[in-house]
Amino acid sequence: QVQLVESGGGLVQAGDSLRLSCAASGRTLRPISMGWFRQAPGKEREFVAAISWSGITYYADSVKGRLTISRDNDKTTMYLQMNSLKPEDTAVYYCAASRLLGYQSTMSGYDYWGQGTQVTVSS
Repeated sequence: QVQLVESGGGLVQAGDSLRLSCAASGRTLRPISMGWFRQAPGKEREFVAAISWSGITYYADSVKGRLTISRDNDKTTMYLQMNSLKPEDTAVYYCAASRLLGYQSTMSGYDYWGQGTQVTVSS
């Protein structure tokens, strides 16, 4: 089993920055590709960004140019750098890990999920 733990969420003002982290651990096969999703109150969980085993990244149109996904060389820690935050970025952000090599943009492509970290952006 793989465990994912997110950190770095908080309350910020519009225009501020935050960096989320996701640490993966466990004794089973190491995650291959990883991604971030978010869920705002009353809305469905939506894709934010993903990174493949080789480091190829993919973003939702709504966050392109403002959010950057990355991971450590050992591929067990992933980050989401969030700049120029907007009130509409307010959501619980979830880290996900997949056994597939390529990046995944749908929830069904992921095998493991974290518990989420709250990001609140005030106007």
